[in-house]
Amino acid sequence: MATLQAIRYSRGQLLVLDQLRLPHEHRYDEVKTSEEAFDAIRSMRVRGAPAIAIVAALAHAVELHNGACDHTSTPEETIQHIDSRLDYLKESRPTAVDLSNAITLLKLAVRAAEIEGLAHPEAKAAILAAYIQAAETILEKDLHNNTSIGAHGAAWLQQQYAATPERPLSVLTHCNTGSLATSGHGTALGIIRTLQANNLLKHAYCTETRPYNQGSRLTSFELVYEGIPATLITDSMAGALFNLHRERQNIGAVIVGADRVVRNGDTANKIGTYALAVLARHHGVKFVVAAPTTSIDLATETGAGIKIEERKPEELTQISGAVVRPDGTVDLSRTERVAIADQRISVWNPAFDVTPHDLIDAVVTEKGTVVKGANGKFDFSEVMPERWAETVGKQ
Repeated sequence: MATLQAIRYSRGQLLVLDQLRLPHEHRYDEVKTSEEAFDAIRSMRVRGAPAIAIVAALAHAVELHNGACDHTSTPEETIQHIDSRLDYLKESRPTAVDLSNAITLLKLAVRAAEIEGLAHPEAKAAILAAYIQAAETILEKDLHNNTSIGAHGAAWLQQQYAATPERPLSVLTHCNTGSLATSGHGTALGIIRTLQANNLLKHAYCTETRPYNQGSRLTSFELVYEGIPATLITDSMAGALFNLHRERQNIGAVIVGADRVVRNGDTANKIGTYALAVLARHHGVKFVVAAPTTSIDLATETGAGIKIEERKPEELTQISGAVVRPDGTVDLSRTERVAIADQRISVWNPAFDVTPHDLIDAVVTEKGTVVKGANGKFDFSEVMPERWAETVGKQ
């Protein structure tokens, strides 16, 4: 069965699936400007580190294709305009490093455009073409990266547990890291998909992922959509799950995505990830981070340097959903927002937490699986040698 699409793009048009309406309603919003992309990202109608970067890059490509840069009169002004729009988009979700990495790549692409000897109209056209091509390449590479992550992660887990179709593995995942968070297949959920395709998956458990419920709204939807055997649990049930069902269900791993992995392996991901890592270590369950190399931030040495986004209190004290009729059926035409806490209570609502690298067993990238060396540290130089040399080698 074909996977879900969070992003639909053709040159000059970008459609983004409104994930706040899932799982009950499928509606694509057209994104024509950087402002619309900023709002879609900030409101979490689109989310997931790879998808955020893709939507930001393509939204500005759509703007440029449709004439947003007509007012510039020199190549320098054209590049300055592009830079300013990208800097604006960067502030939409500051924790996700894919976005800042994509912006760096796009700024380099417009400066590398071949414009020597060209008159201004032709020079501008070359700069815009370079940007649009680079943005479209980000989209194309993401799907390839995700399928590679799935293959590497499944192979590593199979090796760790000698998994076979006769003795398949069960896993737990947190938040949403599937097709809805990427251009397709997914990162952590991509590993689960590959295990399933190879007859190595016994069962997938997903947390509801409070307070925004990306697990119950999105991941459970993707798992059901594709017929993967799965069970939804609350975030607070993971310890009991490991304690009571690890051996019977052969639960071998917690597999999560990442919004940012820093040089030492500390990982920022959806709030609740850190707690799962502690529980996994206590119960002898492998803890695996699935992330493309675009999510690895070599410039930041430890998790202490990661800026953690804090979100509005209403996300914790209120909830929206389709109305359930008295007979138990769902009325998809009616959505209500209700209070689930006293609205006067103070709220702390960080979107992410940072899992220390010593609780992480492996970081799976599109270039391969990275494990800690004898010194207990991750070394990403083999999976990203050029960036490692540029960033770490100069220090």
